Amino acid sequence: MIKRICLFASSSNYLESSYYSSAAELGRLIGLGGYDLVYGGSNLGLMWACASEAKANGAKITGVMPEKLQNLGVNTNGCDEFYVTVGMRERKAKIDSISDAVVALAGGFGTLEELSEMIVQKQLGYNKKPIVLLNTNGFYNKLNEFFEEVINQKFANKNVRNLYYLADSPQDVMDYLRNYKPSELNVDKNAIYAR
Repeated sequence: MIKRICLFASSSNYLESSYYSSAAELGRLIGLGGYDLVYGGSNLGLMWACASEAKANGAKITGVMPEKLQNLGVNTNGCDEFYVTVGMRERKAKIDSISDAVVALAGGFGTLEELSEMIVQKQLGYNKKPIVLLNTNGFYNKLNEFFEEVINQKFANKNVRNLYYLADSPQDVMDYLRNYKPSELNVDKNAIYAR
C-alpha cells in the first residue's frame, strides 16, 4: 500500500512559472488524497512548491537533507519530520527506506541521478515501487527518447520500459499511483541484460 510518496525535483527558484503551478497542484492532490510526502527538505524550487501545498492540504511532510546543504541554510522549518545525513548517498538511502513510491518532477543533475538509481534498484529487484516522471511542458521527452535509444541499441533490455511511467499531469500521476499493482519482476539475467 502506498502511503509515503518520495519527491525528486528541482530546487531552482528561477524556472518558468508553469513548473511551480504543476508542482503545487501535485502537492495539493497528494494532501487531499491522504498521502504523505518525503523530499529533500529544501525551502526552494519545485521541491518546496510541492511540499508546502501537500502540507497545506493535510499531508505530513518529511525532509531529508545532507549536512552540507543544511549548513547553507536552505532547509525549511515546515517539515513534520526532518533528518540530517552525512552526505548525498546516505540521503538517498534514507529517502528510499521511508517511502513507498517515487515521483520525479522536472529537475537538474541531482534529480536525474536520483531517478536513475531508483530505476536500477527496481530493475534489479530491490524494490517494486512505482516510479513516475511528471512530464510538465514535455520536460522529460528528450530523456524518454534517450531511454529508447539505450533500449534500441541494446544497452538495456526492452523490459525496462515497464519500470517507470511518464505522466502528463499531476492528476495522471495520482491516478497511476492509486491504481498501481506491483508486478513480480523477473530478475534473471535474460530479463536484466539486453537481448
